[in-house]
Amino acid sequence: MIVQFMGQEFKVNIVLGCLGAFLIAIVSSMFGFGGGPFMVPLMTVGLRLPMFVVVGSSLLAIFFNTLMGTMRHYQFGNFDLLLFVVMFPAAILGGYIAPQIAKRVSPLWVKRIAVVGLTILALNLLGVY
Repeated sequence: MIVQFMGQEFKVNIVLGCLGAFLIAIVSSMFGFGGGPFMVPLMTVGLRLPMFVVVGSSLLAIFFNTLMGTMRHYQFGNFDLLLFVVMFPAAILGGYIAPQIAKRVSPLWVKRIAVVGLTILALNLLGVY
């Protein structure tokens, strides 16, 4: 599939994108973390999209997965309203500030920072620290 964005064309393997997004949605909903740590590598490495396309696209895709996962966890009684109220304003503020920072930083450094964050997350999930 050919995707056009801001005057540029990108060839995307739609089957890989759909299958990857489906698996990421299942895993992130099961374990309670955002799909971004997996969606971004899928889109940059697997689909070969540039970072400026990946960031906004992955956030939109993860939004719907997160909304559905949140609704289901709420139905199962696994939802802390106080924690949500405390974290929501910080998430909104971070979501406003981070794109402005990323716009001023080279894509290579954005990828490097993402690698460090993913490594820390992986080590934490593995129980290393």
